[in-house]
Amino acid sequence: MPINEAFESCLNNLLVDNEDSIFQKIKRIVKILNKELYNIDSDIEHSYIIGSFGRDTAIKGVSDLDIIFALPDDLYYTYNAYETNGQSALLQKIRNIIGLTYSQTDIRGDGQVVVIQFTGFKIELCPAFLESDDTFTYPDSNDGGSWKVTKPLQENLAMEELNTLSEHTLIRLCRFIRAWKNKFGLKLGGLLIDTWCYDFLKENIQFYDEGFDHFPEIIKDFFNYLSNFSADRRYWYSPGAKQKVYKKININRKVKKSLEIATAAYDLEDANKQSQKYRALFGKAFPYTNILLEKAENVINNEEFVEERFQLDIIYSLRIDCKVSQDGYRTELLRSLKVIRNKKSLLFFISHCDVPRPYEVYWKIKNLGQMAIDKNMIRGQIIKDLGHEERKETSTFNGPHYVECYIVKDGICVARARINVPISL
Repeated sequence: MPINEAFESCLNNLLVDNEDSIFQKIKRIVKILNKELYNIDSDIEHSYIIGSFGRDTAIKGVSDLDIIFALPDDLYYTYNAYETNGQSALLQKIRNIIGLTYSQTDIRGDGQVVVIQFTGFKIELCPAFLESDDTFTYPDSNDGGSWKVTKPLQENLAMEELNTLSEHTLIRLCRFIRAWKNKFGLKLGGLLIDTWCYDFLKENIQFYDEGFDHFPEIIKDFFNYLSNFSADRRYWYSPGAKQKVYKKININRKVKKSLEIATAAYDLEDANKQSQKYRALFGKAFPYTNILLEKAENVINNEEFVEERFQLDIIYSLRIDCKVSQDGYRTELLRSLKVIRNKKSLLFFISHCDVPRPYEVYWKIKNLGQMAIDKNMIRGQIIKDLGHEERKETSTFNGPHYVECYIVKDGICVARARINVPISL
């Protein structure tokens, strides 16, 4: 398969596959609110799809959908007149209206939105007031309550205009970078990703072209673009709305690694080898041929992929490490070692996780290289944690290995982390 066809196939694999289910729920909620607040029978009026769906940049596995419901203006005056936190009271009113129909569903007010949790996804509904300039005034119940302004329609329009001008390159790039975020376990907001892609293409009009032939160069140049950001930079300005969008984690190390992979892929001429590199960037959605396993006879390949076991949408941070020990030697952390020797005891553990409990933990141990094939021990199964949030292993043979950890909440993999395990004599 030529590499341009592989990119197109990857994009098709990233398409959202549960839109019908999500939008059926949205329409029902909108209909409930329209009936109660406007006394009209409509499942569309006064609703505005925002977020990644509104910007058309969502990918398969997306676990939340953002929607604004425009309220009658008189409600603003009613709740603004409250002596304390009328904003919280307004959110509770909307929550209670929806709860009359979805009495068995987890519905909660969460600062600025009403969250309706369904199986496999949640809807974050922001009740707001539409202003004459197409901005929205919305309630923020934090810190005693206040009114704030958001401009998602301007963001949607700016994205649509540049996507048309770039002949769909913008939306495609946004979706690829979302897949990269999920593959590398990065807690990055969708609007931040879209802002980076938008700014990048505004500066690189040479990529305004229909088709996929130019994507190896686009991907390489995009990661080079990210690599030039200062580690101290905290925010960017969103397309159209020019509102601050914040970066809350340091991505420099993983961007550097991604740039190395993308550059190596760009310089290769063999499509099979290129696809291996791009799979390392974008995950299983990218078409892949494992040449080593194809040539090996009698090798059992039971590797599992988190994308196939669970819905995948990384929205939290996770970090793992490993205690390396052996009788007669002091215990060290794997991240402080360049290589470890055989016959060491390895205890993998979670060193940081910001996912709210409850959740489930899973591990994946993968052996790479010729020796793993010769020994018929490539492994790669996804194993549920026994409740200790750790995994014990032993270094038994030379070669590259890695361990991944997954945090699964409500059936969705919301955080992942990886650590390489280089073993030598």
